[in-house]
Amino acid sequence: MGRRCRQIPIAVDQFVNTLFGGWADETISSVAWRKRCESKGWALLRALIDTLFFWQDNHCRSAWESEKNRLQCPPELREGK
Repeated sequence: MGRRCRQIPIAVDQFVNTLFGGWADETISSVAWRKRCESKGWALLRALIDTLFFWQDNHCRSAWESEKNRLQCPPELREGK
């Protein structure tokens, strides 16, 4: 799958997250992992998302780690470049 085909669903995900008050550059999966201990709702959403992405181990945690490590950014914008 080409880079563009991967980036468009992520952009839609970030847009929806922003519509509901989240940070513009964060995916719903990342938020669900980050807030999973704040409420049962976030914990359930994290479990649902991880179930939907059953082929990826710990999808929400991986999304959060990607955000934290700025892996979604072009290589030249990542810290230390």
